[in-house]
Amino acid sequence: MNVLVIPEDSRRDKDLLKPIIQALMAEIGRPRAKVRVCEKPVLGGVAEALKWERISTILDLWGGQTDLFLLIVDRDGAQNAGRRAALDSLEQRSASLPAGDRVLLGELAIEEIEVWVLAGHNLPSGWKWRDIRTDPHPKESYFASFLTEHRKLSSDAAGRAIVAEEAARSIRRVLQLCPEDLGRLAERIRARL
Repeated sequence: MNVLVIPEDSRRDKDLLKPIIQALMAEIGRPRAKVRVCEKPVLGGVAEALKWERISTILDLWGGQTDLFLLIVDRDGAQNAGRRAALDSLEQRSASLPAGDRVLLGELAIEEIEVWVLAGHNLPSGWKWRDIRTDPHPKESYFASFLTEHRKLSSDAAGRAIVAEEAARSIRRVLQLCPEDLGRLAERIRARL
């Protein structure tokens, strides 16, 4: 199975998403799934990621090589919960295309994909999971300091990749702590297999 992860911005998200999705696929019974992150074209933000024109271009470009497309965007706060409807609309539009067996599934990371990575780690004392999960800006409030202050890593791609790989090794924990987004995505993928 070939999986293409479509992040809202591959420049920042690819190193976080690839190991998490690879581990997710193994956890749901597809350990040999080939997971790639879409870097061509770079979407450059959630507004671009939710445009049908951009997604249809990716489906056309990668369709012959991909069985499962996963469009993953950040919710960025409860005020943006409407992004779920936009993802649903994109899924419906893609289902109407003559595409054989390829499938597009969209997921809204609450509040940001960095939360999935934090879920796979033992958190610093004094941090409460509920606070992280409900913070509208957990990347700035928690993830950045987790990388630099608590793990003594750089906030560049290399540091982000290290903590994502570590979190992926605890994918069951991540799924348990993030049932309403990553857990939901796992169930939806499993239903399509």
